[in-house]
Amino acid sequence: MVSWSTIQALLFTLGPLIIPRLYSYYKAIRTQVQTSTLPIRPTPAHVRYALNILFVASVLAATSTLPYFSPENIFALTSSRLHTPTDVLFTRIAGLRPQNQLTDFDNALRSRLTSLDGRCLYFTYGPSTLAHCPFCNSDDPGSFLYYALPSIISPHIVNLIVLGLATSTAISGVEGSRWRTMSALVGSVIAMVDGYMFHIYEWKANSRATSADELVFFYWRMRIARGLAIALLDAGFAGLMWASSTNRLFVVPVSSAERLETVTRVMESTRGKLGALGMVRNVTVRDETLRRKAEAYWKREGEFMGEVMDEKEVVEGIRSALGSGRMSVSMIEEEARKYAESVIGNPEISPIG
Repeated sequence: MVSWSTIQALLFTLGPLIIPRLYSYYKAIRTQVQTSTLPIRPTPAHVRYALNILFVASVLAATSTLPYFSPENIFALTSSRLHTPTDVLFTRIAGLRPQNQLTDFDNALRSRLTSLDGRCLYFTYGPSTLAHCPFCNSDDPGSFLYYALPSIISPHIVNLIVLGLATSTAISGVEGSRWRTMSALVGSVIAMVDGYMFHIYEWKANSRATSADELVFFYWRMRIARGLAIALLDAGFAGLMWASSTNRLFVVPVSSAERLETVTRVMESTRGKLGALGMVRNVTVRDETLRRKAEAYWKREGEFMGEVMDEKEVVEGIRSALGSGRMSVSMIEEEARKYAESVIGNPEISPIG
């Protein structure tokens, strides 16, 4: 695996370049959130479908790292050392099997673990590769990587399909599709890093181990790291999708074209309502019965409001408001004039002659 000194060298080299950019990006996001005029909204229904898909995928990926779902490690299971004789090792395994009988898989694995190289390759690529690969040979360690590579990459491919489904326009709409390219890119990078770690790992690293505690189970460690990476990837993009769809973070301002379309749609809707109101008014005026009912209504309304305004309490309240200066007739007239001008405009009447 990559040594700590290599990681330190990378951090000292790339840190001064990456950290200022990350800080600038954080400040830009914070400024965007503070200056955004879009209100926070509930999670859209179609985005919830995508979040459910990513949640299930994340839980499944995290669950796959549990020991129950992990391939059996016969050295850890029997607390055996690297140099434990093959007969002793599989005698211990037989004692754990039903009726003390080795399985066909155990026998296939036994033939591979007779040499030190075979055992080191077992820790690197796992039991299935050693037992099932028909063309692999310890003289050519790369052949084991070629056989194991599809099983290493396949979880990432499945997860890329899940991410593509969750970020598709058909399921998550525009809110999810904006993360489609980034999720595919990050998922592909994680898959390549996973395969590259197997490529650069020194498969003979365990040849110097003298006790069971010194053995490094690289295959099982990478399996846990793979599951957790996929789970964090899905959970991370679910969080990004939720934050952007609710206008909490990564808010995309509404474009001029979208604003114009919205205003046009509202104007068309208002015009339709006004047209319908005009038709109703026209029918009411033309029909004698409806016209009489309308006239009777407004007559009763005028009489009722006149009675209200003539009541003693109302008269005293108006007189008190006018006397105390809380209400000004000139102010009311001015406000009425401005309102009328805003509705019907202020046409200039040119003198005749």
